Amino acid sequence: MINIEIPAPDLVLTRKKIAGDTSEAPLSRVYGFTDYNRIPRDKGGIFMFYNPEGELLYVGKARKLRQRIKKSFEDNVSPIKNHRDEVEKIAVCFVEQPTDREIYETYIINKLEAKYNIDKAFFR
Repeated sequence: MINIEIPAPDLVLTRKKIAGDTSEAPLSRVYGFTDYNRIPRDKGGIFMFYNPEGELLYVGKARKLRQRIKKSFEDNVSPIKNHRDEVEKIAVCFVEQPTDREIYETYIINKLEAKYNIDKAFFR
């Protein structure tokens, strides 16, 4: 039997309040995540979105993490497009091998029962 360990996050981004922002509407581009620059441009890996209660909302993988995470908050076809306001924390794990990323993503989705991953969920 294969033993898979969920990797510890290499980087964690947390939503920040923007000074002077008194609107109730979400920030149009980055939804309060102002430190995307901490994610290297050329690193691949997996990312996990969490709500304020620590519940796992979504798991994804990417060849270029920074672009993919930003795109999740900007485009209209993102799987979490209707749930962006729920994201409070983003955990990032650097994984270079594409097959490893695929294995970790599927394993984490099913082990931690990610709420909005529907295409690779076997626990439903």
